[in-house]
Amino acid sequence: MPEHTTGRTTVLGSQEIQRALTRIAHEVVERSKGVDDVVLLGIPTRGVTLARRLAERLAAIEPAFDPEQSLGELDVTMYRDDLQRHPTRAVGVTTLPTAGIDDKIVVLVDDVLYSGRTIRAALDALSDLGRPRAVRLACLVDRGHRELPIRPDFVGKNLPTATSERVGVRLQEVDGGEDAVVISGRGPADPLETGAAR
Repeated sequence: MPEHTTGRTTVLGSQEIQRALTRIAHEVVERSKGVDDVVLLGIPTRGVTLARRLAERLAAIEPAFDPEQSLGELDVTMYRDDLQRHPTRAVGVTTLPTAGIDDKIVVLVDDVLYSGRTIRAALDALSDLGRPRAVRLACLVDRGHRELPIRPDFVGKNLPTATSERVGVRLQEVDGGEDAVVISGRGPADPLETGAAR
């Protein structure tokens, strides 16, 4: 049952997030027919943490998977189409695995999929970095309202929302406290509510 607190509804708790990530890891292994060529690239901020957790689960399923060699992060700041509206956006860091991404199965990892514009920026960034054999998308929450023809390959939870609602993913490593996915109504932007500009 969703938990309601001060105008916010918790739709996923810590255990449900853990189960969703474990299921996604198994789906990645099955779809990729193993893990030999799988590379995980997290999209900052919380996508990086989720990619790290997925890497740990892949290693538990397939001990041949080396998280240190197959995990990176992809900053998409300079590829976004809203830079003119938000010129002060901080540029992050892109870190690729040692083996690079050429001829690899790259799994982009993000927390909330919304408009699809962040993922479009990620695809543009990837094209400047190498030529993967395939690119797939894993997200913890798909909240709908796509503006581009982009859909995830692996989803923790499909979450129908109104455009006026905000979806926030809270992860212990980034935000402290317990993991949670919360929905709140229209109001001032909360820095933790990352689903509003995806």
